[in-house]
Amino acid sequence: MAQNNGASQSARTSKQNTFFGGAAILAVGIMAVKLIGMFYRIPLVNIIGEQGTADFQNAYNIYAVLLTISTAGLPVAVSKLVSEANALGRKNQVQRIFRLALALFLTLGVLSFLVMFFRAEWLAELMHDTKAAAGVRALAPAVICVGCLSAFRGYSQGHSDMAPTAVSQIIEALCKLAVGLGLAYWMVQQGVSEDAAAAGAITGVTVGTIIALAYMVFRFMMLQARQENLSRDVPDAPGAILRDVLLIALPITLSSSMVGIVTVIDSSLVQGQLQKVLLENPDSWALYAESIDFTPLRTALEGWKQLLPMGGSPSIEVLTRQVEAAQSAQASGTALTALDSAAWDVHALLESMSRTLYGNYSGALNIYNLPTSLMAAITASVIPAVSAALARRERKKAAKVAGSALRITALLAFPMGVGLFVLGTPIIRLLYPRLNAAIAGPLLSELGIATLFVCMMLVCNSVLQAYGFINLPVAVMLLGGVLKIFNNYNLVALPGVGIYGAPFGNVLCFGLCMVLDLVIISRVIPDRPSFAPAFAKPAAASALMGLGAWAVYGLLSKLLMKLGKLCVLDEATKQAVELSRTGNALAVLLAIGVAVAIYGILVIALRAISKDDLMLMPKGEKIAKILHLS
Repeated sequence: MAQNNGASQSARTSKQNTFFGGAAILAVGIMAVKLIGMFYRIPLVNIIGEQGTADFQNAYNIYAVLLTISTAGLPVAVSKLVSEANALGRKNQVQRIFRLALALFLTLGVLSFLVMFFRAEWLAELMHDTKAAAGVRALAPAVICVGCLSAFRGYSQGHSDMAPTAVSQIIEALCKLAVGLGLAYWMVQQGVSEDAAAAGAITGVTVGTIIALAYMVFRFMMLQARQENLSRDVPDAPGAILRDVLLIALPITLSSSMVGIVTVIDSSLVQGQLQKVLLENPDSWALYAESIDFTPLRTALEGWKQLLPMGGSPSIEVLTRQVEAAQSAQASGTALTALDSAAWDVHALLESMSRTLYGNYSGALNIYNLPTSLMAAITASVIPAVSAALARRERKKAAKVAGSALRITALLAFPMGVGLFVLGTPIIRLLYPRLNAAIAGPLLSELGIATLFVCMMLVCNSVLQAYGFINLPVAVMLLGGVLKIFNNYNLVALPGVGIYGAPFGNVLCFGLCMVLDLVIISRVIPDRPSFAPAFAKPAAASALMGLGAWAVYGLLSKLLMKLGKLCVLDEATKQAVELSRTGNALAVLLAIGVAVAIYGILVIALRAISKDDLMLMPKGEKIAKILHLS
């Protein structure tokens, strides 16, 4: 009897280790993909510039929505059904599930491809960026490939084999890096336009999905060749399997699509409102007077106003109607009237300026997204760890794990958010010399505040999901998304705010989500972790760290300015007006180094982290001994 119990316990332990091992493999894969993505996005902005970055981001946002709708919930459904059938030894059922899923993925992928390829101009116009059409079209084949990839990944995960998913994701990211950056750089060297270079960069995404799919197909065929199908089970009818797949997939797809849909709506609104306020309220030009030359727009506007019918007032609605009339005339081969040509010129200039502004915002968003990438490992480990404790009815252990996850997240998120807030403009100068630091720097500083909220929200969502509250985070995200859209629609249109209102939407959205998630956790989770100790010490340490970083950068900047060797000179006055890239890099790196030292000392002095927290991290026990934590 004892022997049987021991064997049963061993089997459970083995299964648990396999599960955690799979989660660890996926977490490592996600981290690798995010790291490769960082080395892709940062140089890319410097290659394709402000407007190319806007074109790239707009095309990718459209792709992300269609991709999520096509593939978000289906891999989960496939892996679940395959896992259940495999556990029962129903190999024929497994094969039928996979074949039906592949056919479904392929169908959805082809439909998405047709929309993206043949309606690219229409989709780009929805984003108020007609130059993004080439990028949308270049991404169209990727939707088909990723759909098929999802079927193979779901099949592998259903067999508790996470390695193929991780490897294929890394292959995809590496190809995107090599092909995308290489092609974009070559095209820029050939003198092509920024929007064409953006399409070249985005082609790397498509090539990556093709090669990743080829790897998964090859691995699947090798696996099939080694297997002997001795099963005699009768698989379920195709209709019954499809029903099961959709019952699982649809709720996940709806919840996953929410973020992408909100992002597309928000991006479109921001660019549309920018064009509206630039056209209808010239007072807004003062916001960007040092960065953008408004002389061509002023001249074009005067010419257009003179051609307007008596009583007609210049507005975005009037301009849109005339541009549509001009497009219809071009399509039919009719010559454009003087009014149509003037309206077209104004529209082109407004679109160019909104692309410039949104490109700077997109560059700031790339940096803002880096801290959230670090949360992937925490969120990937929280769910299985808490779920396992709850399955063993160890509620206090589950609460302790959740509390540690929140503390570790706070310890990472607070300093990263404060660092971006304090050093936003210097970091932009360091990483993105082709962006306008006067525009992108303040945007990154605002986004630094949102970084704290979004990181905490992601881990809160994982905690709620681990406790079985799947739909609550989705509802909270929906509320946050609505607030973000409302804010950006109204705030960006204010002449004194403009593009600087867009990051505030992120602050409101994720701030609300974090607060609501914490309230829900405090109400529905027994033995909930205490929030005050989790946040107070990291917040205090981060505030002091931020003051230190600000002071060090300011002092070094003044010192280097006085030295005069690491400065940019104003040719008119021969005076140093700002640090050169070398001087800025030196000041930023030293400020960050001092900030890290200050924060590390304060975290240890304040005992902001415990041994239990470190035990969730790799080599945590050794780190605890070094820090003398008991």
